[in-house]
Amino acid sequence: MIDTSVFENKKVAFHTFGCKLNFSETSTVARTMIEAGFAKVDISESADVYLFNTCSVTELADKKCKQVIRKAIKQNPNAFIVVTGCFAQLKPDAVSQIEGVDLVLGSNEKFDILQYIEDFKKGDKTEIHAGKIGSNKEFKPSYSFGDRTRCFLKVQDGCDYFCSYCTIPFARGRSRSDTVANTVAQAKEAAVGGAKEIILTGVNIGEFGNANGETFFELIQALEKVSEIERFRISSIEPNLLTDEIIQFVAASKKFMPHFHIPLQSGSDKVLGLMKRKYDTALFRSKIERVKNLIPHAFIGVDVIVGVRGESQADFETTLHFLESLDISQLHVFTYSERPNTQALKIDEVVPIPQRKERSKVLHQLSEKKTRHFYKQYIGEEMPVLFEGAEHNGLIHGFTSNYIKVEVPFNSSLSNTILPVRLKHLSFDTLNMVGELI
Repeated sequence: MIDTSVFENKKVAFHTFGCKLNFSETSTVARTMIEAGFAKVDISESADVYLFNTCSVTELADKKCKQVIRKAIKQNPNAFIVVTGCFAQLKPDAVSQIEGVDLVLGSNEKFDILQYIEDFKKGDKTEIHAGKIGSNKEFKPSYSFGDRTRCFLKVQDGCDYFCSYCTIPFARGRSRSDTVANTVAQAKEAAVGGAKEIILTGVNIGEFGNANGETFFELIQALEKVSEIERFRISSIEPNLLTDEIIQFVAASKKFMPHFHIPLQSGSDKVLGLMKRKYDTALFRSKIERVKNLIPHAFIGVDVIVGVRGESQADFETTLHFLESLDISQLHVFTYSERPNTQALKIDEVVPIPQRKERSKVLHQLSEKKTRHFYKQYIGEEMPVLFEGAEHNGLIHGFTSNYIKVEVPFNSSLSNTILPVRLKHLSFDTLNMVGELI
């Protein structure tokens, strides 16, 4: 039995790196600690415990994690430092070597944090609790809430794909998920906290329900009936798992927003083969065209990786031309970095770092062009916007149903409300749309 009295009047601060899934899990850990007696403070404030939930998708992600952790330790030398997440799971010994880190927790262990910090006093040696995750079949439900009006609801974890460039199966284990009923209950719980919009997140959410005979389509059908939530969004879903019935459902839905995020990774079939992806460019194109035929106003974001081993200049140009030909709204561009224990390391042809950066720059420019083109189609339109709470440079922003980011003059009463806005023009300073409340 944990004596939670030791946590009363103690302060804890959190910092999350990486994906929406990490944000949902940090929020769940935070609720556990707050319920035990901790007071949550901002990461910039003085705290008794600092928890860092890390990412390890690239070498740059690892470096950023180390930099932020070291800065916090320097500013708060007496605080108890906990590091968890993918970086901690993949490289626990490396994390433990960061001077000042007291506790390293693996991807699953973070949910049992209270049992590891009962006596949170700095010691001479870093404790490591990071079990083997490959055989883990337990799903830990999570959702984020508190900092945003939108809630990230974890519906699935892990991945069975083992793409040649990716460490996620080693960091998060095999694919697993909860039941439809339990996931719906989590959505309703988030709604009690005031959430108006829920983003369904995971590592490979299209695999939802595989272990218990349920499907992702059945999940979204059930969530459509949750009256307390006004909006749902589907986060990244693999093109081979984005079925016609899902697209048709979103097209007819009043709650699931016309917004898709579909990972491509490369527009070269040769490179897709080297990556061990489960589709080709013909299938990907057919999915984009199907979405646009049924939902012409849909926002489509696409993930692309540049500079992977084996990607020639001709392969990159094939990717560039393929992306130019697609009716998409935005690119999320990742510059490849070699990750330990991945199959891609067996590929001899290495793209020099300067070429990787140049290819990334070209696709970022294409992304901006695509986003501007998409936004401009809606100038003069009246659209409902869900406003978020933060003030920035005298402005408050929110999103239309089809994910156009809109800014209007700040007014605190707008936070977490859905209001009609006329879209006037693109901002001169950002890619946001300037709006006018109606």
